[in-house]
Amino acid sequence: MIVTLDGPAGAGKSSTAKALAGKLGWCYMDTGGMYRAVALVATRRAVPLDDEEQLAAIAASIPIRFDGGRVFIGEEDVSEAIRTAANTAATRPVADAPLVRATMKEVQRRMACGRDIVTEGRDQGSEVFPHAELKVFLTASPEERARRRLAEELAKGRHTTLEEILASQKTRDDGDIHREVGAMRHPEGAELLVTDGMDGDAVVALLMEWIEARRPPGTAFLPSDAAPRSANP
Repeated sequence: MIVTLDGPAGAGKSSTAKALAGKLGWCYMDTGGMYRAVALVATRRAVPLDDEEQLAAIAASIPIRFDGGRVFIGEEDVSEAIRTAANTAATRPVADAPLVRATMKEVQRRMACGRDIVTEGRDQGSEVFPHAELKVFLTASPEERARRRLAEELAKGRHTTLEEILASQKTRDDGDIHREVGAMRHPEGAELLVTDGMDGDAVVALLMEWIEARRPPGTAFLPSDAAPRSANP
């Protein structure tokens, strides 16, 4: 069974997907982490970020895997390295490259083959897994998303303001909606889940209800304390 969570930045997709996968004992696929991993390897190899063919070759060949909510390239845990400011900037042209996205779509489909999986991103329900058993567009109001991000930034000791985050968030939303490839949109047939006023536990509990209603007859979930399984291409 495949569950997709799409939506804008700051909506809580990653934390929700991790918690849901952990609750179910399913695999969790961090698609943003996959593009970040390609950018990291490209930078390390001094591959130009406008060379689509070389970037796509990296996407097709590097051994990305997920384990316990962490991102690995082979045996190297790159969870922190892929989220530096420099790598975040390098990821944008990688994720915008049509050939890279086409390649990554096939990698993600192979990774999900034969597994119960929770995957999140911008195009999972619309492009990669349009026939997923449960597709969700997870979002929140701009103000709610900005407040959450502000709390995260302040907790990390980074000084910013709600106004600055709102402005940055709007720019990113506009860019994600109008991308030529992998644009963010509400997938056809997806449930709309607006999380204003909901905590993480309530969101996961609702998703569990939706999954239960859609799971194939004769199947069962793992115990709620089961750890997320690892996922490999």
